[in-house]
Amino acid sequence: MRERTLEKLEILADAAKYDVSCSSSGSKRGNAGKSIGNTTGMGICHAYTEDGRCVSLLKILLTNHCIFDCAYCVSRKSNDVKRAAFTVDEVVELTIGFYRRNYIEGLFLSSGIFKNADYTMERLVMIARKLRTEHRFNGYIHLKAIPGASEELMKAAGLYADRLSVNVEMPTKESLKLLAPDKNQEDVLTPMQYLSKEIVRQREEKRKFTHTPAFAPAGQSTQMVIGASPETDRQILHIAAHFYRSYSLKRVYYSGYIPVSTDNRLPAPGTPVPMLRENRLYQADWLLRFYGFQPQEIVPPEHPLLDMEIDPKLSWALRNMHLFPVHLQTADLEQIIRVPGIGIQSAHRIVAARRFGKISLDLLRKIGVAVERARYFIAEDPSFRKDLSDLQIRQQIISLQQSKYAPNFSPQLKLF
Repeated sequence: MRERTLEKLEILADAAKYDVSCSSSGSKRGNAGKSIGNTTGMGICHAYTEDGRCVSLLKILLTNHCIFDCAYCVSRKSNDVKRAAFTVDEVVELTIGFYRRNYIEGLFLSSGIFKNADYTMERLVMIARKLRTEHRFNGYIHLKAIPGASEELMKAAGLYADRLSVNVEMPTKESLKLLAPDKNQEDVLTPMQYLSKEIVRQREEKRKFTHTPAFAPAGQSTQMVIGASPETDRQILHIAAHFYRSYSLKRVYYSGYIPVSTDNRLPAPGTPVPMLRENRLYQADWLLRFYGFQPQEIVPPEHPLLDMEIDPKLSWALRNMHLFPVHLQTADLEQIIRVPGIGIQSAHRIVAARRFGKISLDLLRKIGVAVERARYFIAEDPSFRKDLSDLQIRQQIISLQQSKYAPNFSPQLKLF
């Protein structure tokens, strides 16, 4: 590898580490035999960071030059950092070269803004098109859609990329206006809306005409920076729920703000990254997407912030002890799923197992239930203590758990 290319790689891979929305799950495309690479529905990533982030994609920026001056961004134009920009061919060569060496299985490509949104987006599309059509690259491609780019370029991007993401960045338009006055939230929401409609339209068309090309088969996602502005968890989760409901997003990523510059509008350098809050938001997001919770149940008006000591599901249960104990032998699946310590798979196993006999604590352990947590909320536990208050249950559970997030470890890994 040429020395200059290696230098660019160090600069632009390092700059890309602040973007966490790089999950590869959701896309499935088999190798036809004349291509290189493939994707699977389980995701392509081999390695995960300590906090669960995948890092096995070639994750780079096309450039860290940027015309904007967003206070929270390390690539902002007023920041004194080394600048670099790949050419289209350099990114293509790196991707193919790394793939052939088995370093990576896909590409995550984001970018600062060169001249304007269309000029930058056009180059991202050129890279994806070249990989797909000239090199027959069949692996995963995640492109960052540039807010403000034309619909024609968004459509072209969707034909070559597995996933597209438009980062909302700040949760509210007020915070975006304060910290990124050059940007407009409408420029973010408009392409999200377009992509949502186009994904639905292409899928419906594909049902009628099998040769209809796939359009962003892994869907779209977005990322919010948390902790840089004063939004509560209640506001953030309501916004996320709105995105899932209105734009059919696959994922909303929550990125704890990493103080990268001195600015009186932001937390001072040295302020700890809110890793635990980030983790609680992901847990709450999981409840929204898979457990049927509504945001107002997780963060009601009187509790606008998530509890940092216990997970959101346990927190909800302790606030609603009148709904417990649940009789696992007779309860609906939806009730069982809401019991702390019982996941969705375990709930299905309980429903299946009870047709053949009585549910016991030993059986619950065998099917994967965290009994030491669940026993406070189920009638099957003979030691169920009606005399314990929610505060006493909380303290007993806290004394048993050990969070891996207690130490303040480094929030990001370096790829190179």
